[in-house]
Amino acid sequence: MTSTSRADDILGGLDGIRDDLEDFYRDLHAHPELGLAERRTAARVAERLREWGYGVTEGIGGTGVVGVLANGDGPTVLLRADMDALPVREDTGLPYASTVTTTDADGAEVPVMHACGHDTHVTCLLGFARLMAAAPQAWRGTLTVLFQPSEENGDGADAMVDDGLADRIPRPDVALAQHVLPYPAGYVGVRPGSFLSAADSLRITLYGRGGHGSMPQFAVDPVVLAALCVVRLQTVVSRELAATTPAVLTVGSIQAGASPNVIPDSAVILLNVRTYDETTRRQVLDAIERCVRAEATASNAPKEPAIEHITSFPATVNDADVADRLAKAFAAHFGDDAGTIELQTASEDFSQIPRAFDAPFAYWGFGGADPEKYADAVRKNTVAQDIPVNHSPHFAPVMQPTLDTGVAALTVAALEWLGAAESPGGRG
Repeated sequence: MTSTSRADDILGGLDGIRDDLEDFYRDLHAHPELGLAERRTAARVAERLREWGYGVTEGIGGTGVVGVLANGDGPTVLLRADMDALPVREDTGLPYASTVTTTDADGAEVPVMHACGHDTHVTCLLGFARLMAAAPQAWRGTLTVLFQPSEENGDGADAMVDDGLADRIPRPDVALAQHVLPYPAGYVGVRPGSFLSAADSLRITLYGRGGHGSMPQFAVDPVVLAALCVVRLQTVVSRELAATTPAVLTVGSIQAGASPNVIPDSAVILLNVRTYDETTRRQVLDAIERCVRAEATASNAPKEPAIEHITSFPATVNDADVADRLAKAFAAHFGDDAGTIELQTASEDFSQIPRAFDAPFAYWGFGGADPEKYADAVRKNTVAQDIPVNHSPHFAPVMQPTLDTGVAALTVAALEWLGAAESPGGRG
């Protein structure tokens, strides 16, 4: 029995669980939780995995959950979903839209929304886990389903690894993950090599000498210094990198002073950098420091700037062999709805998990936008305006065929490694 026919056999059970999956998704969407606070989500996940016969470990890295199902000899495959939501006020108009507010890590009251589709990821991985547990005759090996906290903050995967993940679950032969994206629902895309960018967020504090706005000659104005830095930083990508080298540098915040006639003592710049390889990343970060320090010297600043790394995400670089194998499997199952996906400028921390095991991995995307609306937007050349993207308050994947596609993609992918019943440890 081929992996394609085994996938069809397992996915035949979707009709019997679809309503339950959709109910679970609505509930999860309506009850989002921020990173490392996913206690309700984790509890519901663990309860269901136990019900289906998985060995469950809770509380890894705070709120992480792992389920393991051994089914004879064969490879071990790890599949991951992220659980956390974002501090975004939902504006989708859905009947199950989130109205949740909570207190964030800084003590501020914030709205909460599944604005990045992690509720979709959790639901799809649970649906896959349920179907696999119900069809032991179709596969052999060990299945590990991992539900990760705090992906949005970039610290959830590290938290699980630091909590001894590698010593608490079987070492995977391959690790797999997926993300819902603003493509037509039903579409699945993978690419070898670079897929998601590395991301570095920095806080730069520029020091001046405060004084009266009417007497700037007695001051060193950090507002002007900050403005000069922002302009100079825009040349790092445009003038120091080759046009064929992708990178993004964004200054997202400038904060200084509180009065129109007072020159403040300092200014703070927050910026974000996206790159795809370590050489480019190092080049851009070094250039940022060089430019900022040079502008401070030119402005006669009384003190060196303070440059702090706030967060850092690794680049997601798919193993070429794993990605190629997935591409062929997706093409066989999804036909014209499978293809190659372009380089993404978003970032992820998933790769920290397979790296902890020195295991190959691949990450793919699947669509969540209404196919008719997407096609109409393509015809009108208004995709950017009409199709909400991840992190938007309007982001809401259509429930179907998004959920079915996500479950199917996980199933097809896992069966490329999990052996067939009649061929333990083989490809099937």
